[in-house]
Amino acid sequence: MSPRTVSDNLVHNYLFLRRAIGFLGVGLPFVLIFGKLLVDGGGLLNSISGYYYSGMRDVWVGTMCAIGVFLLSYRGYGRIDDIAGNIAAVAAVGVALFPTTPAHGDRTDEIIGMLHLGFAAVFFLTLAFFCIVLFTKSDKAIPGARKPERNRLYVTSGVLMLVCLALIVLCGLFFDEETRALYPALWLESAAILAFGVAWLTKGGTLLPDKPAAVSGLPTGPAPLSEV
Repeated sequence: MSPRTVSDNLVHNYLFLRRAIGFLGVGLPFVLIFGKLLVDGGGLLNSISGYYYSGMRDVWVGTMCAIGVFLLSYRGYGRIDDIAGNIAAVAAVGVALFPTTPAHGDRTDEIIGMLHLGFAAVFFLTLAFFCIVLFTKSDKAIPGARKPERNRLYVTSGVLMLVCLALIVLCGLFFDEETRALYPALWLESAAILAFGVAWLTKGGTLLPDKPAAVSGLPTGPAPLSEV
């Protein structure tokens, strides 16, 4: 196998990982919300994490574990990318395996719920770091033509995740029962997850891709990995 073929295979593998993470993120809120309505009936739950206690439990746990595996396999520009990916991977699995506190949980459930909140915070903070810091980098002297557009989307996605995370904390501390009946945590978590998914789809070349230039009649391929 030629070095060019090996390089192309690596590009396709990394693009697949990024797209897979993105599609899982974008699809998760819709699958959980509408899946629960079909499987269990009834209304909405208070948070995305709360769907652990519905008929969508296996979907929730399986999706978060899959995201964790993909993040663990992810390799970026350097060591800091790998460390961030590993941290996010452990946090994703932790979110899945340590469920949020149920409505009438005991002391043990509350401790597990605190671990869930800790893993969730680390997960979103690390993903925001990916968007704002790591995804905006390029190892090319001349980045792709649409790199500035992608960078704006990455930063917007990262900031949105941070804002949603802060508002979720405020909801838990200050909102009364009447306000919580509007499911603010559910919508904020969904928005943060969607922002994370959109950013990774963009990084995978699904959104805002550069158009590869044809040279001397040679077949075109995907944009270089470092320019996505």
